[in-house]
Amino acid sequence: MIGIFSERHSPATTGGMREPQHGLHIFVDGCYEPGSQHGGWAFVAYRDAVEIASGFGGVRESANNSMELTAVLKAAIWINSEAAGEAATIWSDSVYAVKGCNSRRHIWKSNGWKKSSPNGNARRRTIDNAELWKAVDFQLSQNALVTVTWCKGHSGIAGNERADALADQGRLSIRAV
Repeated sequence: MIGIFSERHSPATTGGMREPQHGLHIFVDGCYEPGSQHGGWAFVAYRDAVEIASGFGGVRESANNSMELTAVLKAAIWINSEAAGEAATIWSDSVYAVKGCNSRRHIWKSNGWKKSSPNGNARRRTIDNAELWKAVDFQLSQNALVTVTWCKGHSGIAGNERADALADQGRLSIRAV
């Protein structure tokens, strides 16, 4: 792993970046261990390919999607406090978080944070992780220059690998308490 955007796969690999990119890039990740029900989240911020900040933590009785989303939330909070109004890219290997941030949250918000029931009847049910989605929506709405983009996980992208390791460190910190 040479740089935050280097990867071991061919240039055609979906979600892979070959050259270091300038600007503010934040890699996020979440993890979950079913046996203990402990989860971890992390973000790693880079400016012009140099790590400038990171954060991680653990949560008892969690789930994987909520940890992926918590990582996005913590990254957005960091951006809004440390780089307010600046263009930034949040990179996540979670399709759930990326699709939710880019399209579904706008629909869910306009529907009162509810979605249609699976059988298509008019009764709507509250979305999973509704409180987290509301918080993510609030934070992302503070800066229209923040984008959330997918990157392939566990593919040698150094920024993603670093976030993954920190998320696991956050999960493991729960055991020490």
